[in-house]
Amino acid sequence: DLTQDALRQRNISVDLAGFANAMEQQKAEARKSWAGSGEAATETVWFPVREKNGATEFLGYETEQAEGLIQALVRDGKTVDSAAKGDAVAVVVNQTPFYGESGGQMGDTGLILGEGFSIEISDTQKKADGLFVHLGKVISGTVNTGGTVELKVDHARRSRLRANHSATHLIHEALREVLGTHVAQKGSLVAPERLRFDISHNKPISPDELEEVERMANEIVVQNSPVSTRLMSVDDAIAEGAMALFGEKYGDEVRVVSMGTGLHGAKANRPYSVELCGGTHVRATGDIGLVRVVSDSAVAAGVRRIEALTGEAARKHLDEQDKRLKAVAATLKISPADVPARVEALLDERKKLEKELTEARKKLALGDRSPSGVPAENETIAGIGFLGKAVSGVSPKDLKPLADAGKKSLGSGIVVFVGAGEDNKASVVVGVTDDLTARFSAVDLVRVASAALGGQGGGGRPDMAQAGGPDASKAEEAIAAVKAALEAA
Repeated sequence: DLTQDALRQRNISVDLAGFANAMEQQKAEARKSWAGSGEAATETVWFPVREKNGATEFLGYETEQAEGLIQALVRDGKTVDSAAKGDAVAVVVNQTPFYGESGGQMGDTGLILGEGFSIEISDTQKKADGLFVHLGKVISGTVNTGGTVELKVDHARRSRLRANHSATHLIHEALREVLGTHVAQKGSLVAPERLRFDISHNKPISPDELEEVERMANEIVVQNSPVSTRLMSVDDAIAEGAMALFGEKYGDEVRVVSMGTGLHGAKANRPYSVELCGGTHVRATGDIGLVRVVSDSAVAAGVRRIEALTGEAARKHLDEQDKRLKAVAATLKISPADVPARVEALLDERKKLEKELTEARKKLALGDRSPSGVPAENETIAGIGFLGKAVSGVSPKDLKPLADAGKKSLGSGIVVFVGAGEDNKASVVVGVTDDLTARFSAVDLVRVASAALGGQGGGGRPDMAQAGGPDASKAEEAIAAVKAALEAA
């Protein structure tokens, strides 16, 4: 219309028929670009539905129940006029309170009821630029297009989604305050049972930082302040400090969600969290109940993933942790408050005992008797001092210290220790004293031993090398193979 008005002043007419024809061709080309197999082929069904009926009107910000008119039914990727009991079906209505999955928030579930039929909705998706598609199963009767229906969102599930979505806003702002304004949301998942979102941050978040983030978020929760929503232009919203989220597409008019009042620093007495958001939210921050941050992990370079719980899920999580702590305290026969100190003392004691056990095993391996029960005597092979032993109960990491001790006891010579693991796999270490490394390489000798154990390879230095093999029962053969290599040199 504006084009026509502008051209009319120049006495230029518009070819409306040509325009309509060109527009139809463009739409046809767009549909072709989606042609394919599998999901891509299924998606093409929504374009003609969108062209015929227009976008779905979303009523879910204000209500969880509404009436509507069935505009289309899709079964097995094709539009149909009706669907019977047991059919998996996608339903499009003119208006809906069901939220379609977007912005990280999962789609609503619930019921669609009509005269003589009912449909259980398991998910709601957005298709073809504004079409809300209700995915479900006909549980009774026969559904026909054109029928009037009542749509009922699962209230309990929606309430949990609202709380989790609002909590992401509070945690996001708290992270920016604690870690810095470089923090930006890079993706999210708002599910009924938990929330998860990714942020830009280049190092792990410390326990103290996470604790402060959680404390600040709950500080706003207990305010129980109203959550306000305003419609405004994108430019005006950003000018007022609203944050736009990564990957989101915004129209000319956006919803700006504000919640809480800041209590500290530059945020004092100002709106705490202000974001552009099309999701559903709690009426007041107190409806969130409780925020509990449960984990921080890395998902990519410079991206951290935060996971949290709210409300009843958070309470259950804390209750389970409390039960575990009490169970540990009961086992140790102490009070829960004393558990951390007692566990630390037990760990210190274990380290001390492990060290003592390692020393005892080392002395046993170096000392009194060989595995055959014959008194351990240092041998001489081809004029070279030699000590070879198969040992058990010694971890692979302790074989090198054992070899160092063996080299020291020999003064000059070559030592071989083969350790057997619980899985019958073997580890072997060869040590060569410094005066012999010009003639013999521990790397070459350990490879000979490894081959006898059914393995291959090995590595290290000329004076110390380590390898492994799958058959610890051949430990004596590995030692004999090294002896043979010395004799052949």
